[in-house]
Amino acid sequence: MRGEHWRRYAACRGLDPDVWFPLTNNAASTKEAKRVCRGCPVRAECLRHALDFCEQFGVWGGLTERELRALRKAS
Repeated sequence: MRGEHWRRYAACRGLDPDVWFPLTNNAASTKEAKRVCRGCPVRAECLRHALDFCEQFGVWGGLTERELRALRKAS
């Protein structure tokens, strides 16, 4: 999908953003976010966005902040 149009198909659209952007390291929120991401039809686009724009906070494309940092380092 081109541009940001993928966002309208995201499984997380309309859900509580605190699940994806918890104020503390909250394992329950992370688990819930990953569960929603697993079934998301635009998971790959979301992950690409996070990598392209160096998102530092939150769960993107099913990956946590720590997992995103590790992926960036590996590439």
